[in-house]
Amino acid sequence: MTELGKTGFVFNPYGGKMKEISSSETPFPHRSGNLYKIQYSVNWDEPGAELEKNYTTQIRSLFSYMTPFVSKNPRSAFLNYRDLDIGINSFGKDIYEEGKVYGVKYFGDNFDRLVKVKTAVDPENFFRNEQSIPTFPSKA
Repeated sequence: MTELGKTGFVFNPYGGKMKEISSSETPFPHRSGNLYKIQYSVNWDEPGAELEKNYTTQIRSLFSYMTPFVSKNPRSAFLNYRDLDIGINSFGKDIYEEGKVYGVKYFGDNFDRLVKVKTAVDPENFFRNEQSIPTFPSKA
């Protein structure tokens, strides 16, 4: 980390009451079996595309370095630490498949249940962003 420069690395401990709640009781699945959540960050105030590329490369390097030490199949993620590098949705014909790429990382086995609710409540997918829960494809 010191070689990289401005990267940040925060461990949020898990356990206690969190592990007593089933991973299927709420959309947040990262409970029993998880020791902590890692927040990777990088901040800078100086403008410029070259600096942005440099700092983004630094944090991606740290993220990559950590691969052998973190969850796998899939590598999970916390929704409130949005990471567009793990996938985005273009809302085309493959809306569900594109959403599943990042959705399973954020929501684990809860993803399909959340898609079912989203499809029932917002079938036109009006409320969306590049990493929102997608809807199931229409049968039409």
